[in-house]
Amino acid sequence: MKIIDARGRLFGKISILDLGAACVIFLVIIGIFFYPGTPVTNITAAQNVKTIEVDVLVRGLSVSNFDALMEEFETEKKANIVIRNQPAGRVDIKAAKRLPRTTPVPQPDGTVKALPDPRPEVAMIYDMLITVDGRAQITNNGAVIDSTKKVKIGTPIQLEGMNYDFNGSIVAVKIPN
Repeated sequence: MKIIDARGRLFGKISILDLGAACVIFLVIIGIFFYPGTPVTNITAAQNVKTIEVDVLVRGLSVSNFDALMEEFETEKKANIVIRNQPAGRVDIKAAKRLPRTTPVPQPDGTVKALPDPRPEVAMIYDMLITVDGRAQITNNGAVIDSTKKVKIGTPIQLEGMNYDFNGSIVAVKIPN
């Protein structure tokens, strides 16, 4: 008696394809129930979660009514953040401060002074510094929000609220001791 006959059956009774499919299904079931993978959070990660403060510099924001935007920061106090084009949760807006727009002006004695920019085209372009705080896991490599998004100086960040959606850059990360 042959091991595999002309129809592709093992010992003339079981198809090799059916046996292969049964083995794959069996291995998938073992993989799901006995080796489910690493846990999403572990106890040591949960112990290192702290509130951090992040300063975000926003440059060249075009706004027709800057006072209304600042008022929204005061009333809403929460914003969604996006880091590296992936949502990273909500943060609290602690402070928002307008930065002066200046231009260097040479003086007759050869020095340079920073004076308010008189150009009319920059009347609705603002720079500001926004301080936000949120919860982050503190690792050996720094703060991590939403278990995958590192928060470091220079990281581009997007702030999104009810009436605004703009980009900025992280200029300071304050991690409490």
